[in-house]
Amino acid sequence: MEKIILFYRFCSLADPAAVRLWQEELCGRLNLKGRLIVAEQGINGTLGGRLEDLKAYKRALNRVPALRGIDYKWSEGSAADFPKLSVKVRPELVTLAAGEGFDPRDSSTALSPKQWHDYLAANPETLVLDARNHYESELGYFEAENLIRPKIKTFKEIKPVLDGLPKDRPVLTYCTGDVRCEYLSAYMLARGFEEVYHLDGGIMKYGQAYGDKGFWKGKCYVFDRRMKVGFSKASADLATCLVCDRATSEQANCDDCNRQLVVCAACQRRTWRHCRRPLASGQLK
Repeated sequence: MEKIILFYRFCSLADPAAVRLWQEELCGRLNLKGRLIVAEQGINGTLGGRLEDLKAYKRALNRVPALRGIDYKWSEGSAADFPKLSVKVRPELVTLAAGEGFDPRDSSTALSPKQWHDYLAANPETLVLDARNHYESELGYFEAENLIRPKIKTFKEIKPVLDGLPKDRPVLTYCTGDVRCEYLSAYMLARGFEEVYHLDGGIMKYGQAYGDKGFWKGKCYVFDRRMKVGFSKASADLATCLVCDRATSEQANCDDCNRQLVVCAACQRRTWRHCRRPLASGQLK
């Protein structure tokens, strides 16, 4: 049996380059594939492989005090959902250009899936900020009266969005597995926001707890060959094919610019996957 894990840990890593070498050796020995980011701020990754090998990986990290007790999000998938193992060292664990002295461990209060659900039920007027890129939120999002889905292509583009938000109102923020929204919540508090909460475990944990019976609607975009995950067989298709206008959750990369396009499977088979050429029923915008 194979699985995929999603995880992160904000902690102080004095020698990210040494951690990268250790991770390459460990994952290679366990035949794991996926992507890992290492920084002085910690580690963030998603890996696929055999269940017993992923458990061995978890045990290895638990032997390091700074990495002990990480919350791993498990989902269906395999090593084949990744082209290779990639381990990179970055200046920031999440690319936000937060500035000198920023510590993501100074983050906001984490709400468990149940606390998040109950908060939204009791406070429907709350500002809810999606911390993901626009092509991710096209496939699924939380149903809320004041949902903010920024039309951003990269995470650091979210900073100007914050300028338009009131700092004296509660803000709930979420993302796929919690790393971006926790990072963002720390940045928001440093910018003077008074009351910020982030979804502990992200969409993945909430979806596993509530399926399609809560506030989450649609499918969750993931950064591997699966492209998306649903939390029940009845998960709705919320996006619209750019060619035929039918509801879909299928996406494809533009053959030229690599932009993520919402194009259903049928149209992918019979048309260009290209954002600058006419497709079956018109021109992509």
